[in-house]
Amino acid sequence: IMVTNTTQLDNDTLDMLQNKVIQSTLPAVYFSVAIISIPGHIFSLCVFFRHIKPKTPSVIFMINLSITDLTLAFCLPFQISYHWKNNNWIFGKSICSLVTVMFYTNMYTSILTMTCISIERYLGVVYPMKLVQWRRKRYALAACLGMWAFLLLALYPLASSDLTYEVKALGIITCFDVLKWDMLPNIAAWAIFLLTLFVLLFLIPFIVTVVCYIATIRKLIQTSSKQGSRQKTRSIYLAAVVLLVFVTCFAPNNFILFVHMISRLFFEKSFYPAYKLTLGLSCLNNCLDPFVYYFVSKEFYQAIRCKAPYNDSLETRRESLFSGRTMSVRSMSSGPMEGLDGVKDCLQRQESVF
Repeated sequence: IMVTNTTQLDNDTLDMLQNKVIQSTLPAVYFSVAIISIPGHIFSLCVFFRHIKPKTPSVIFMINLSITDLTLAFCLPFQISYHWKNNNWIFGKSICSLVTVMFYTNMYTSILTMTCISIERYLGVVYPMKLVQWRRKRYALAACLGMWAFLLLALYPLASSDLTYEVKALGIITCFDVLKWDMLPNIAAWAIFLLTLFVLLFLIPFIVTVVCYIATIRKLIQTSSKQGSRQKTRSIYLAAVVLLVFVTCFAPNNFILFVHMISRLFFEKSFYPAYKLTLGLSCLNNCLDPFVYYFVSKEFYQAIRCKAPYNDSLETRRESLFSGRTMSVRSMSSGPMEGLDGVKDCLQRQESVF
């Protein structure tokens, strides 16, 4: 909600800041996300760094996704405290700006990373040999560094502004719930800022992700055979689930934010309570990602299976989901594995399946 420095808050804004549904729902969601995602992503990063070699482009993208998810999870306790204290921020201006920037950096980094993964899988399935030169580790690293640089630049207005606001009528200080008009020079600057967030950081990546997954599924259906039909059917269902998570977690928040800001700028109407609730929805992707890694990454899947003390039959010939190229894995005898040699034998050079 945007106001001038001298504007008295209207009744709708005051009601929103005292909304008991928001004050009870968001802390519960954030607490659940933090409890699940912090150990989940720490474990995921241990697997990625210690037991998966070589680092394929898809693995690099998943490491990037896991790091940004973990960063957000460590910021959630500040948000939990803020809402539990009736939207009263007690941590100062700098921490408010830092937490806000990390919150939105996480969301948009997740969107862009999932888009990069969808493109990488599309190239691997539809053009497995023709465009193989573009599916290299250095390009994945460059893409991750580029998206971080672009996001920090796009979110610079948030990082460089005082996002706190004292609401004297309620005796509280808000954090990014009431924005000052002078945060940006004029209404044109606000429009450019909002369009950048919505179009470049959500709408275009969303369209690209949908197109890539549809093309990938279509190619898998066309090339299905009796021998590999079961694995390819799982691949298709998996793509649909990942796409559903993308749409469910990120689409509502970004669409409502866009509608709210346009309505507030030009029609003096607000959809902010709905937007605040969808923030909790966008965070749910954080605790789902570790499970996604397990089901869609062959390296991650086999690293966990190889760590198990007893395995009568590891799926050493498990086909690569979403991969244009598959490479067989050495057969392993039943019984316990001895030390790290078994893990190294299990993890041969393989393509990521996501």
